Amino acid sequence: MKRKMELFSFYLPENTSLGDIENALDITMKKRIEATYYAEIGDTILTYTQFNVLTMINFKREDIINALSAIGLDEAEDFDKAGFYQEYPLVIDAGISQAFLINNDVITLKEYSLTSMIIIAHVISQSVALEIYEKKLAEHYEKSRDLLDASDTFSIFKRTRLARFAKQLVLIRHDMLIELQLLDKPNILWDNEDVEMLYNRLASILELKDRFDIVEYKLNSIKDDIVMVMDLTNHNHSSFLEWIIIILIGIEIVMGLFELFVHS
Repeated sequence: MKRKMELFSFYLPENTSLGDIENALDITMKKRIEATYYAEIGDTILTYTQFNVLTMINFKREDIINALSAIGLDEAEDFDKAGFYQEYPLVIDAGISQAFLINNDVITLKEYSLTSMIIIAHVISQSVALEIYEKKLAEHYEKSRDLLDASDTFSIFKRTRLARFAKQLVLIRHDMLIELQLLDKPNILWDNEDVEMLYNRLASILELKDRFDIVEYKLNSIKDDIVMVMDLTNHNHSSFLEWIIIILIGIEIVMGLFELFVHS
C-alpha cells in the first residue's frame, strides 16, 4: 500500500530564528544533522535549517497556513504564490525494488525513515536557499553594470561605493560556502550508504552543484569587473591628486614670481 505525502520548503524572513519558530509553534526542535533541526508532530515532520528555510512534511494546507501565520510570514494564505518555496511529492511504496526512486516529479522511498526524510528536507532546503542567492546575484549584476557604466567618471565617493559593493560580494560567497554547506556532506552519510545515495541523487536532480558553479562563476566575473573599476578609480584618484599637486606648485611659483616682481 502506498503512502503519499507532500513536502513544502519555505524561505523565511531573515530575522526569523530557531527560537522564534519554537515559541510560535510551541515545539522543541532537535538537531539531527549539521545545519538542520527537526521536530516530529504526530505524523508530520518539521525541519529548520541555519540558512533560514523551514520545511513541512505531510502537513495539510490549513495547518501550513496556520503555522506560517504564527511564525509571522507575510501572505501565509497564499504561500504557494508568494515568496520563495519549493514543493515535492513523497511516496512510501514497499513495492519498489530499490531503496528509493527519484525524478523531477516525485520522490519514492521503499520504506519510511526519519533520517531519509530529514536528508530530503535538508537538500530541498539548500535548493530553496540557493534560489535566494541566485536572486541576490542577479541584483548585484545590475549594480555592477551601473558601476561599469560610470567607470570613466571620477567621484570622491566612488571608491567607498566600490569597497562596500566588494564587501557584499565577499559576504555572499562566505554565506554560500559556510551556511549552505553545498560542498560538505552531512557526517551521517558516512555511516549509511543508502542515505548517501539518496542525498547524491536528489542533489543531482536539483542540480545543486551545477547551480552553485554558475553562481560562483558569476561572482568571480563581477569581482573581476569590480577590481578593474577600482583600478581605474584609483588611477583617476592618483591623477586627480597629481593635478592638485601640479596646480599648487604652479600657484606657488606664480606667487613667488609675483612677490619677486613687486619687490624689484
